[in-house]
Amino acid sequence: MDPVTDFPERFAPGARFRWRRERVERELTLVSARPHGSRILVRFDGVEDVASARALAGGDLEIREEDAVRPPEDFYYLHEVEGWRCEDSNGRLLGTALRLERIAGGALLLVDTGRSDPVSVPFVSPIVVSVDRATRRVVLDPPDGLMDL
Repeated sequence: MDPVTDFPERFAPGARFRWRRERVERELTLVSARPHGSRILVRFDGVEDVASARALAGGDLEIREEDAVRPPEDFYYLHEVEGWRCEDSNGRLLGTALRLERIAGGALLLVDTGRSDPVSVPFVSPIVVSVDRATRRVVLDPPDGLMDL
């Protein structure tokens, strides 16, 4: 599904979104949307000038979970794995997933191991062996020493 070609379905006037950046959040109502190359230009109620639009830069735009498009089998939303059990192939607990983070090279799974700082685990095969939504479990095969960082 292409977000640009399918934009009318997802970005109908009146659609409600939540914008977040760190601990700040704001409810937004869509006024209009149109494709512009490989992007979608949107206008929200109450965001009438460039300064107001710039104030939203760097934040995340979210929709209610019940309105979200069901992801493909091998895709996981950044927030979705929060609280999932992370274990090795033998079922040994490695920690609890805090979240996925986007970085230039892909995604990182932040795992709370009970130590002071979370461990950043590349969310790639073969390190991520399997992910099971039904059991809320991520099986990892991390390189030696990664979980000790």
